[in-house]
Amino acid sequence: MLITDERFASCRKTVMDANPKMSEEMAGRIVEEGLKFVAACSASPGVGLAPSRIVDGGWHALILHTAMYADLCQQLGGRFVHHSPGYDPTNYDPLILDRAREKIAELGWEADPELWGPPTDETLVSVAANCQHAPECTIVITPKPKPDGGIV
Repeated sequence: MLITDERFASCRKTVMDANPKMSEEMAGRIVEEGLKFVAACSASPGVGLAPSRIVDGGWHALILHTAMYADLCQQLGGRFVHHSPGYDPTNYDPLILDRAREKIAELGWEADPELWGPPTDETLVSVAANCQHAPECTIVITPKPKPDGGIV
């Protein structure tokens, strides 16, 4: 819908890597809801939106694919949708999920009701990823000469 099938499959695999017992179908639903959430945020600057805890796993999978995520944000109108971590379960705002679902509906989609519930221990999804960094990000340690002619 918003990304190629290949990119979608890669994001779905990221969700599955972090949640080994999760079905491919469920991981795909989570990524799909993550895409809807990013689109809603892009279309609604300044509106307080947040994903459910399980949809947050899909959003994280998208973010981990940085080049694709930047392209997605550009495609959605150029507004980069930043992630601001800091979940505090004592400060849960039920209306924030309602607003997110409403913004998704305004874009012509339906939010998956099973995945957009309030935070519970059952809906906690891991967001770790099996990945490696691109070669241009690898740190190369080059010995530096000391003033006395030795090497640091």
